[in-house]
Order: sequence, then structure tokens, then C-alpha cells
Amino acid sequence: MFEFIWPAMLYLLLVVPVLVFVWWRVTRRRRQAAARFTLFGLGRPTGRLQSLRTYLPAAFFLVGLIGLFVAAARPQTIVSLPRREGTVILAVDVSGSMSADDMKPSRMEAAKAAMRDFVDRQPAGIQIGVVAFSDSGFSVERPTYDKDSVLATIERLSPQRGTSLGNGIIASLNTITSGNAANWQQPKVYTNLTPTPTPTPTPVPAGSYTSAAIVLLTDGDNNENPDPNEAAKTAADRGVRIYTVGIGSEAGQTIKVNGFTVHTSLNADLLQAIADATGGHYYNAQTEKDLKSVYENINLQFVVRPEKLEVTSLLAGISLVIFLLAGALSMIWLGRIP
Repeated sequence: MFEFIWPAMLYLLLVVPVLVFVWWRVTRRRRQAAARFTLFGLGRPTGRLQSLRTYLPAAFFLVGLIGLFVAAARPQTIVSLPRREGTVILAVDVSGSMSADDMKPSRMEAAKAAMRDFVDRQPAGIQIGVVAFSDSGFSVERPTYDKDSVLATIERLSPQRGTSLGNGIIASLNTITSGNAANWQQPKVYTNLTPTPTPTPTPVPAGSYTSAAIVLLTDGDNNENPDPNEAAKTAADRGVRIYTVGIGSEAGQTIKVNGFTVHTSLNADLLQAIADATGGHYYNAQTEKDLKSVYENINLQFVVRPEKLEVTSLLAGISLVIFLLAGALSMIWLGRIP
């Protein structure tokens, strides 16, 4: 099924019947003249082979001409093309526990270095967004193809307060669903102000965002509502996979946050449960080197997406080849152009 960008050019096809009539009249006169010459012994009678040599080049010429007229209307058709595309949300834990230095120089700085490397490796068809979350999740950078903008956002991240994995997941889902919304009003810059809790996303049909993924990078030390398992279920219902990346060690470390002494440790079981619920995968990163290798192993799925593809050049090229074939046959058999 074809659609045309310039459908008015199809009126050129009205010329085709006129050309066919003119060619028929000219050919008829030639045959009449040949018959007279044959009658007086001046020519050779025409047989089936000679008729084929007369009509076949003309038929090729006519097909080529029709193809060029159709190509002038710039046809396009729907084709299903496999391609690697999608949306990746880097959901980053910016809680105070991310300032722990069991990864050098700190969990946060190691995570930022790995995220920069991940962004640089992504192909052109991937949109990347950034969501920072502490005791509330909030969007920092909407999904974009602009890698420089994403990298600048990552540089602004710094440890803040408590940890709410549930809010981080919900904010990521909102960022995915709002990525193409005309009324987007989320800030694109990171702020140290206390963020407003993100509302629960509006339900949509399950599997709506199968080409989207969330990379949840955290130490897994959840200490705020809502329940991250319920948030993971919401992501699963929408077809969004969550790859959880655990930073730090399960043994943990005692650190000082805002004047308080806090023991923080990696909650691997929780991160594993979130990944399993959404069809993602859990990665454990003990060092900065491990963290970078984790990002290398996160592969987005290929999707087959119907797209409108203009086939003007293809049709024009085929038509020109047919034209050349018609001209070659006519010159070889008849010594003239059809």
C-alpha cells in the first residue's frame, strides 16, 4: 500500500494513453508502408519474431515511463524495520549513603564515572533520561538524544538525604510516559531543594513500553515509602524492564550523614527481587571497574517498528534500468529508439 507526498504528480499518468495512441499510429503507418514495399518485392514480410521485436522494447519503454511518473509523486510505504532503539532511564540513588568511600573516591563518583561511560557507548537510536532520587524520586533530565545534555546532568548529581527506591522507580516511569508529552514541565536542572513527591503514574495497557528500560543504580539501602516491590510491579505491568545495579558491599560501611552516624550496606535481595519482577537483571558492582563492566553487559532489545519509508529513489532507479533495457533492445533489433 502506497501513499504519495506529491500526489498531484500522478496526473502525469494521463499522458500515457496519449503516448500509446501516438506510438500505435506511427507503428501502423510503418507496417502499411512495409506491406506496400513487400507487395512490390522491395521488402521482407514481418513474422511473429519481428512483431516481438517491435512490441517488446515499446512495452519496456512504457513500463519505465510509468515508473518515473509514479516516482515523481514521491511514493512511500509502511515497512517493518528491525532496529536497535528505545529509551533508557538512568535512575540514580543520590541518598547520603552514596557518599560512602568503600568505592574510590566514593560510591557516587564511581557511579557517575560508569554512567558517563555508558552514555558514550549508546547508539544513536537510544534516548537517555536521568532520574535522581533520595527520599523522593524526581526527574532531572527528560529522555533525549543529546548526550552532552545527559552528561552535564550527571555531573551535577551529589548525595542528598534518605533513600526511596519506590519513588525512584515511579519517577522513572513518569519520565518515560511523559517523554513526548507537549505539556512537559519537569525541570531539566538538578536542584538541592526538597523535591515534591512524585504522584503515582496513571495506569496504561500492559506492555506499552517494551522498548524502554530503567537502569536503577543504588546501594539498595531503602528506608522510605512507597514499597519498591509494588513500584516494580507497576513497571512490569507496563512492560518496562528494570536492571538493578548494586553499589558497595553487603558488609557495608559506617558513615556520617548530616552529622549522624549511619551504617549502610547493600540490600542485594531487594534489588534482585525488583529485577526479577520486571524481566530485568541484577548486577553486583563491588568496584568502579566492576561497575563499568555491568553497563557493558546491559543490552537493549531490537524492536521491529513499522515506519513510513520513501521509495522514490528505488522506483526511479528501477525505471531507468527498464528504460536502458528498452533502448538497448530497440537499437539492436530495430536500429532506432521505440
